[in-house]
Amino acid sequence: MTDRRLIRERPTDGRVGYAGGAFDLFHVGHLNILKHARNECDFLIAGVVSDEVLRATKGSLPVVPLNERIEIVRSVRYVDDAVAETELDKLDTWRAVGFDVYFKGGDWKGTERGRRLERRFAAVGVEVVYFPYTMTTSSTILRRALAVLADDAEASARAEGVH
Repeated sequence: MTDRRLIRERPTDGRVGYAGGAFDLFHVGHLNILKHARNECDFLIAGVVSDEVLRATKGSLPVVPLNERIEIVRSVRYVDDAVAETELDKLDTWRAVGFDVYFKGGDWKGTERGRRLERRFAAVGVEVVYFPYTMTTSSTILRRALAVLADDAEASARAEGVH
């Protein structure tokens, strides 16, 4: 079940938006999505994908623990609320949280999974809005860079005889 604890009172009218993501190794791409999303709704909920859902969907775990990722995202001024996203099915998330518009990075636009998401949400009256994907920075790129640094540090330690 998605965590429904609200940090701010949800308005009774206006457009409620939802931007889901891992938000691991928080970077400018994440900030851009949240900033663009906030401009398109009256109340923005950020769904921070749980470790279990990330393992099931991406086959890997985040670097930053879930509770810390939620706190980071919750602290962004564009976000009105942040919740743990624990459902694999986005419609289950919608049923638990409730929103009018779902925000997604542009890398999904035009893909089969993006079209499927659009059809399923359209059936319940939720609009899907895409924002440009930040090509220069991603958590994947950051994770690879950290792995290279760790490998270099390990190689240096071995060369110096440090174990």
